[in-house]
Amino acid sequence: MSDLITLTGLRVFGRHGVLEHERRDGQDFVVDVALTVDTRTAAATDDLAATVDYGTLADQLVAVVGGEPVQLIETLAERLAQVCLKDDRVISARVTVHKPDAPIPHPFADVAVTVVRP
Repeated sequence: MSDLITLTGLRVFGRHGVLEHERRDGQDFVVDVALTVDTRTAAATDDLAATVDYGTLADQLVAVVGGEPVQLIETLAERLAQVCLKDDRVISARVTVHKPDAPIPHPFADVAVTVVRP
């Protein structure tokens, strides 16, 4: 199956991190999701109920990122993948969590963790 539904660049404020100030002050996280889904029924019927509603998915992802803090973005990515997989139409999920303000004392372009779950 090669159909993908993607949601990229979802920016959410959260309080995740190992350091105390990360949990206290919080920071933005950016989430990218790619879902493998069979979209043929949705395409044939032109019916939102036959596919993943990316607006609803975005709301669910925002709730997780803005919710209970975790130390590692690996844990956060796993939780987000599990949200994606709750929809029975999702065959697999690829979730990337970017931490653009990670506490690294050197110039960097990005820090991210990607998980792929069937």
